[in-house]
Amino acid sequence: MDRLLSMRVFQKVIDEGGFAAAARALDMSPAMVTRLVADLETHLGTRLLHRSTRRLSLSVAGETYLARVRAILQDVDEADRAASSQTHELAGVLRILAPPVLATHVLAPLIAGFRSLHPKIVLDIEVASWNEPPVEDFDITLLPTDDRFNGDVVARKVSSTEAILVCSPAYLRGRTVPFQPEDLLQHDILRLRTPDARQHVWRLLNAAQQDEAVEVALQPVLWVNHSDTLLRATLDGVGITSLALDLAAPYLMRGELLRVLQPWIAGRLTLYAALPSRQFLPERSRVFLEYLVEETRKKVDGAIAACNAC
Repeated sequence: MDRLLSMRVFQKVIDEGGFAAAARALDMSPAMVTRLVADLETHLGTRLLHRSTRRLSLSVAGETYLARVRAILQDVDEADRAASSQTHELAGVLRILAPPVLATHVLAPLIAGFRSLHPKIVLDIEVASWNEPPVEDFDITLLPTDDRFNGDVVARKVSSTEAILVCSPAYLRGRTVPFQPEDLLQHDILRLRTPDARQHVWRLLNAAQQDEAVEVALQPVLWVNHSDTLLRATLDGVGITSLALDLAAPYLMRGELLRVLQPWIAGRLTLYAALPSRQFLPERSRVFLEYLVEETRKKVDGAIAACNAC
């Protein structure tokens, strides 16, 4: 017996004044309504209704039970609405996990614009590095990867960009500009430490020749696992490094960085937004994803245009 359904049917019989009227209101057969109420009485071991050919009335036990049933069903309906609102309403807390570089350069610039559009959505952002991202603990997890990403997670592709080679104008003063990968042997190289990166080998791709690859044996003068430290050192003239095109674009436009070794790149980078599940995506997650994708792709397109103009 579906206890909750039987309780709803019992309440509807009283509210509609009879079994036939309740059956019409519930789009059920009168026989089904009668059976469900009888099953409920059998389960409780007491008569809830006094039946006659002319009228229907509650027993003493029925009056007491109906009062509790109304309260229980109201609580259940409110619980359903509260849970459903987490999926359908543009409100509530949105938990986001991002590594430091994405929190600084991707998430932070979006906050003001998104909040102006959706002021009832509270952003709870955690900035952390990880080996295995705890995707199940957050509504959205930002994953920076190369273009070979094929992780066993539910993820939506946000944007793709290239990692270009750059340095500051100050660094090149008195030095020969590199034009071929082997020219890098005469320069100070700054590298970002990542799990799959080889410290003494830099794999470069020729974007103009279908990503023809070459490996250059190098000894970096700086080997660091923090992107902002790498950026700061590059701006200060320490050496040549690779940066995501959209990250480098503002500095290229202002002349604070120069692109070198074009069309060679250090790889292709893709940003994914991982989700805990494909089902029941909260509306607040959906609108944030749409905003993230739209704004990030605008930024990448602008970076490409800016780089082409430099």
